[in-house]
Amino acid sequence: MKRRELLAALGAATLAARVPVAAAARPYRLFMVTWRGMTDVEKGFQAYLEQRGVPVEYTWRDAAQSPRRVAEFQREAREMHPDLVYTWGTSATLGMAGTYDAPRLGSIPVVFALVADPVGSRIVPRLSNQGRDVTGVYHVAPVGAQLEAIRAYRRFTRMGVLYNPAEPNSLAVVEELKGGLGRIGAKLVEARFATAADGQPLADGIEERIARLKTDGAEWLYLGPDTFLYTNLTKVAAAAKGEGLPTFATTESLIDTPAPVLAGLVSRYRAIGEFAAYKAEQILAGHKHARDVPVETLSRFAFIVRVDVAKALGFLPPITLLNYAEFR
Repeated sequence: MKRRELLAALGAATLAARVPVAAAARPYRLFMVTWRGMTDVEKGFQAYLEQRGVPVEYTWRDAAQSPRRVAEFQREAREMHPDLVYTWGTSATLGMAGTYDAPRLGSIPVVFALVADPVGSRIVPRLSNQGRDVTGVYHVAPVGAQLEAIRAYRRFTRMGVLYNPAEPNSLAVVEELKGGLGRIGAKLVEARFATAADGQPLADGIEERIARLKTDGAEWLYLGPDTFLYTNLTKVAAAAKGEGLPTFATTESLIDTPAPVLAGLVSRYRAIGEFAAYKAEQILAGHKHARDVPVETLSRFAFIVRVDVAKALGFLPPITLLNYAEFR
């Protein structure tokens, strides 16, 4: 694939004009719900509003990956009725806001970040003119751009994936990945994490599942935006490396760890937070309804290659990647 074609697929960075900040009679009250603690997304969110001089008062709640805690936060937010609810990730967003056909927060506007597929997970029916006061930033590069990036590194006919069937976000991503692979004449080889009697995922048998993917012809292991996968990334990436299976990350958190992940096409977390805060600013200071603020993603993604992992796998990238990839 030519360099200009890949760059076109990734897009050029743009950011809409900032809205003017009007003087507020009191700080805006923001109810912030995270899924696995504060990340660079929230740091970017706070930094943007501070720089813009938007007066805010934060109430922080962390779910620690517990849907039950999110349900408690949802009840608390309804009682508090803040000016805006912020959510991190698909599970927290669904737990707080519900789906578009079963909403939960009434008239309280919601801004989300780090949702991989807001339409597929039924948070919004479409990315603009949503019909409900929910907006935000999705963070995963389009599947077509991901697959072109992988093929620019090395072509393949079978892609492996290991995912958590209890996470709606992961199910939506796998379905989208199947469609993208079908369009380029490739196939998906699937494996699911083991599950307990209550349906919750278990870390048992990770090595066996990855070995089976390799035996079934997988030439890459796709690391989707899956919280349980992230929690067990060290084990997953080590098993893939042991099988000689290169790994491709879809989020910055997956490749910014010591785990031996080979490459990824990712959005910068801090930039996602800034973009989400810009949407919050439009609602708070710009007095827009969240339904009138489109759901968007960043238009530039970083193609990152880990040189140490490439050498260990004997899977060195082609020289053409030097033109646009970031090597670490």
